[in-house]
Amino acid sequence: MTTRPSPADQMRLPLQRDLPEGVEGFVVSDCNRAAVEALEDWPNLIGGAMAISGPAGCGKSRLAQIWAERVGAVALHGAEAALIDPLEIEGRPILLDRAQDIDDETLFHLINLAQAPGGALLLVARPAPSSWSVALPDLRSRLDAVISVPMEAPDDAVLAAMLETRFAERGIRPQKDVIPYLLRRIDRSAAAAAAVVETLDALHKPVTRALAREALEGVDETDDLFG
Repeated sequence: MTTRPSPADQMRLPLQRDLPEGVEGFVVSDCNRAAVEALEDWPNLIGGAMAISGPAGCGKSRLAQIWAERVGAVALHGAEAALIDPLEIEGRPILLDRAQDIDDETLFHLINLAQAPGGALLLVARPAPSSWSVALPDLRSRLDAVISVPMEAPDDAVLAAMLETRFAERGIRPQKDVIPYLLRRIDRSAAAAAAVVETLDALHKPVTRALAREALEGVDETDDLFG
């Protein structure tokens, strides 16, 4: 692992992200059911390392954070993991989001720590670990052995829930046909749901299907969020 910082310099709080208060708002559907079921009883008994992979905005980080809250995991984020003292996380579950951003040596040691009693490592990234480019031969073999569960882009049930949540956060009550209309026209991601609701809110009008059409037509055609 990289050179350990002195105790005075160790960055502890910034490494641990705020975790959600509960599972409210997370909709289980065909696009994420396999990952949800894989994490339900893990790391009980087996421990080790597991990975969740999937496209941007599919909810993998949210699901991983729910898991981290349930098991009391230390939540780390990408390359920041190299700054933590291994003695602080030995024998504890670890969540590593943006796992592909970490250096080889740190990742190698985290996977090894996951094998200790009480340890576990949940990796979160877009591609599965088996496709990551690494230089350490021993790390390559370990990543190939990691159980990887894919998540898919949000389906209608999940994307509708994302839209409903974003509207509710802004105190907006769209007409009933607005969300079905948006489902057919925006990119299937949490970012797209948030962006279109923000756009509609900025118009300061009752949210109708006509307004939704106006908002989408006013978006630059090159904007990937809206397909």
